[in-house]
Amino acid sequence: MTSSDVTDVKGAESAGDPIANEAAGNAAGAAPVSAQDVLHESDARDARASGAELESEGLTMTSHEGEKSAAHGAANRGDRKRSFELADHEVPTSKVEEWRFTPLRRFAPLFEDVATDDREGDPALDYQVEIPQGAPDVANLAPGQAPRGTVLVPEDLTSAVASARCEQALHLVAPKGADVAEPFRVAITGSGADRRGNAHIVLETEESSSATFVLNHTGSAQYAQNVEMVVGDNSQMTVIALQDWDDDALHIARHHARVGRDAKLKHIVVSLGGSGVRVDVIGELAAPGGELENLGLYFSDADQFLEHRLFVDHAAPNCTSNVAYKGALQGAKARSVWVGDVLIRKQAEGTTTYELNRNLVLTEGARADSVPNLEIETGEIEGAGHAAATGRFDDEQLFYLMARGIPEKEARRLVVRGFFAELIQQIDVPEIREHLFESIENELERSMN
Repeated sequence: MTSSDVTDVKGAESAGDPIANEAAGNAAGAAPVSAQDVLHESDARDARASGAELESEGLTMTSHEGEKSAAHGAANRGDRKRSFELADHEVPTSKVEEWRFTPLRRFAPLFEDVATDDREGDPALDYQVEIPQGAPDVANLAPGQAPRGTVLVPEDLTSAVASARCEQALHLVAPKGADVAEPFRVAITGSGADRRGNAHIVLETEESSSATFVLNHTGSAQYAQNVEMVVGDNSQMTVIALQDWDDDALHIARHHARVGRDAKLKHIVVSLGGSGVRVDVIGELAAPGGELENLGLYFSDADQFLEHRLFVDHAAPNCTSNVAYKGALQGAKARSVWVGDVLIRKQAEGTTTYELNRNLVLTEGARADSVPNLEIETGEIEGAGHAAATGRFDDEQLFYLMARGIPEKEARRLVVRGFFAELIQQIDVPEIREHLFESIENELERSMN
């Protein structure tokens, strides 16, 4: 069963009232559009674009038109083929649903089986790891060395290459029963837009522990990355991934988490930089009582492409998930794509889930695609719903602020700040909150001028 209706809305912006969610969209400055309208408009637009834009972006590959790949012909989103073997994964084409929005030519270097471009004394990417006091030091895991590969098994070619080409995965862990107060920090800095990097990072909270992990990406590179998250029973994990690349960076990441019994994962993605960034997030609620919160923020500039895909797999009873992503776009050919898939399996009785995506278009020439999907295999759930809206500044709201003596530029800043503020305030690391508000101010300064 696939549903496109809001049945019981419980999201980050309200607790159970779909009308309140639409009002929150208005308050955020975007004239609201219903999820159905967004889907219908997107489908029509994609049909018009497929013969021109997507074909021009696509790679010339041997394939049979209209034929589903082995990986993507599964009965539901959770049954796609997963394999560490490169031969089991095809080079993406725009005919495959998973890649139909992606500018494949731009990302072509990340579909090649290429080793990390480390040179003597000059690595392609520099990793600086800060370990909180009292936590175990960083360890390395070879392929097949648990817990590496126990949760994340590649679903696509880039992920498989990243796994195969990474000899030693970083392993950061909060030990059993530990409450690690300070975040684990990993600063990842690229050495150049022509340098290839492959990485696998394993984050783990053992039983009854809690920890925060911050991954900060800067500089430039062609970066294929896997992030594997093992959330032990009764543990709490927070992961914050910042894509703050230079303008010429390319980054495809696969984040895959498994949430244990009565455990909680808060996963936050912030994408601000890079020429092309695509982050796929999979969250498996594998045992009763698990909670998953996916938050995201992105700001796309001229000629910048940012894509975020999420899959929440409710595979156990009495679990809760909430997804809230917000993005702003400005400049010619600024592009964003958000796709949210939620699967409630037959055994996942008592599920509560909601997903939300809002996009604010600041200038002409920008385009946002937003596709929420909800697949339900049992009727015994507490609540499930989704909403998506894309809009421009609300003229009435600007008029309201300007009528009270606020100049237009400042009024626009206030609207965008308010649009993002709720999500930023949910980030528990103060310096990251400050950095994000400053980054948004810098983006707005450019658009206002």
